Amino acid sequence: MARGHFTRRTLRSRNQMIHRNVFLPAGHEVTARDRAVAAWLWSGRRATVAGLSASVLHGSQWVSPTEPAELTRTEASSNGIVVHRETLFDDEVTAVDGMSVTTPARTVFDLGRRKGFEKAVIRVDALANACGVNAALVGPLLEAHRGARGLVQLREVLDVMDGGAESPQETRTRLLLRRANFRAPRTQIEVVDDVGYPFARIDMGWEEFRVGVEYDGAQHWTDHARFARDIDRHATLAALGWRIVRVSADLLRRRPRVILQRVFAALEASGCPWLDECAEMPRLRA
Repeated sequence: MARGHFTRRTLRSRNQMIHRNVFLPAGHEVTARDRAVAAWLWSGRRATVAGLSASVLHGSQWVSPTEPAELTRTEASSNGIVVHRETLFDDEVTAVDGMSVTTPARTVFDLGRRKGFEKAVIRVDALANACGVNAALVGPLLEAHRGARGLVQLREVLDVMDGGAESPQETRTRLLLRRANFRAPRTQIEVVDDVGYPFARIDMGWEEFRVGVEYDGAQHWTDHARFARDIDRHATLAALGWRIVRVSADLLRRRPRVILQRVFAALEASGCPWLDECAEMPRLRA
């Protein structure tokens, strides 16, 4: 308005108001990042972006645009903004595109303490995949904030977090295996062909036994070109001695025991010596 681009009337008629004095063009599809930036602007550029909003600014995917923006500040909140009144030390705040944002480590500290273990791991995995934050970087914050709520769960989250997860379903698949006491699989295993050319990355697995587990999203079945490439890829993996267990949304949601049985069988056929550690072993053998 100061530059004469809008009058007060055209500002409202041509744009949508996100918060008081914060607008986006009419018809613009609001993203999770938009909500984070809008909330920071609403604060008068004084608050620190936190939680899911901070994770988005650090590059996390899979955050719904309907999630409310999150800030850390002392003043009251606005509709559509969650305000946290928590202590932030200087080394827990960084700048992203000129905005004050909790560091990746502090963001993991916050997200990993929230109720819902699986959801917390999914969110932490996504952040780790985006920016490389890991459990070792978060550890000092547990000492700095002794007595904070949710530290018991956070320690469990840090124990299983893995930046190799490239989707929430990959995280869910890995957690399913961990709950059955399979040893932690390695993620994003690069496989080379017989002439040393890298031709595949396996979502997770145990390289020493050449057993892999892969989550196949809908695109693997509906994209004909990708489906054809997958056939060739799996044929080459089989020729190199790999046993691949493929996981779908239906299997993960409705028949998780089938996944465990197939993984167990593949590891058993490959001579894995530690299968007696699996909590589900009697049923998996059956």
